[in-house]
Amino acid sequence: MSDTILKAEGLTKEFRGFVAVKDVNLAIRRGSIHGLIGPNGAGKTTCFNLLTKFLIPTRGTITYDGRDITSLKPAEVARLGLVRSFQISAVFPHLTVLENVKLALQRQRGGSFDFWRSDSVLREYDTRARELLADVALTEYERVQAGQLPYGRKRALEIATTLALDPVMMLLDEPTAGMTHEDVDRIVALVKRVSAGRTVLLVEHNLKVVEGLCDEITVLARGEVLAQGNYATVSRNPDVQAAYLGTDPASVGAPTATGEAAHG
Repeated sequence: MSDTILKAEGLTKEFRGFVAVKDVNLAIRRGSIHGLIGPNGAGKTTCFNLLTKFLIPTRGTITYDGRDITSLKPAEVARLGLVRSFQISAVFPHLTVLENVKLALQRQRGGSFDFWRSDSVLREYDTRARELLADVALTEYERVQAGQLPYGRKRALEIATTLALDPVMMLLDEPTAGMTHEDVDRIVALVKRVSAGRTVLLVEHNLKVVEGLCDEITVLARGEVLAQGNYATVSRNPDVQAAYLGTDPASVGAPTATGEAAHG
């Protein structure tokens, strides 16, 4: 079994002549938490969408667990165990927290339309759904409509529904965006906990979160890989400092652990 679970080679995406991602080479180590960071307009979101197949690359290849997935569709790679969350919390607001997780668990039934199944059939998912809610500290909210949850708890629910798909690799798109410090700390602890036995790739703008979570970091700037390595290495890279702070690299220090990069 290869130590690399997800690899991109020469990954490029052009939009009508604008090159959003250019010749990106990326290797995600199995069992690691890998951060994808960069300043505004760096190409992080485009790269993330390419890796999860919501965009088709102009050039380049993507390999997951030894299989070329470059031409596959999002649902097809999800069935292989490569599952993503979204920057905007994606929950069914008028269903309860428990019902949201049960819907995700229904994937186990294949292509059946379980909206029309009896309550007795759907109750078979209750035990596993409650286990997942316990994993993300949402047990006390199971009967609450998802739309009534505080923002940080909605993100926890989204992680629970992602876990319901039994992912081998989770891709999290800015999991702490727009959160209070308390919610950020809660989500960081949650990601650490659920990453056991899995690989995680996350796009994140909060450098304190990146420092605390990530084993390896890839920095993008203007659509290209600017630096790779652990946090200590990339934070001291003069090119990274210049890209984030917009100043002469000789005149700045490393980005602070509490600093935040702009979205992009």
